[in-house]
Amino acid sequence: MSETSATNQQRRTFLGILLGGVGATLGAVFAWPVFRFLAPRETGGAGSLVRVAKKDVQVGGAFFFNYKGHPAVVLQPKAGDYIALTAVCTHLGCIVKWVNEKGEFLCPCHGGRFSATGQVLGGPPPRPLETYSVKIEETDLVVG
Repeated sequence: MSETSATNQQRRTFLGILLGGVGATLGAVFAWPVFRFLAPRETGGAGSLVRVAKKDVQVGGAFFFNYKGHPAVVLQPKAGDYIALTAVCTHLGCIVKWVNEKGEFLCPCHGGRFSATGQVLGGPPPRPLETYSVKIEETDLVVG
């Protein structure tokens, strides 16, 4: 083998290794978001409970808080009657707002409307808001 041929072979080997490394890096860069999308999300533990003081939830009012890393809300439509719901719209994931005058939730993104119990009243949301269990313990509400 001549010296030129050996140099060409070394160049080909180097370029092959370089191209393989770049290809592997690009493959990892594109595969990571797909993996994160398909992997199960952290939920803060199956037994996560949140305590909310009863005094923070006025009759006819809403109290927003985080539950398992997502916005949630507790309502008291009637004295002593509590409802806990997710505050994430089922259409595109926007955070719903409580409209006290109407007694309903409004999604600011596309005008979705939900009742105080989370049922769809209008707009594009495909399903109701998810509900959470609420237990009353002396001065607190336990959600979860």
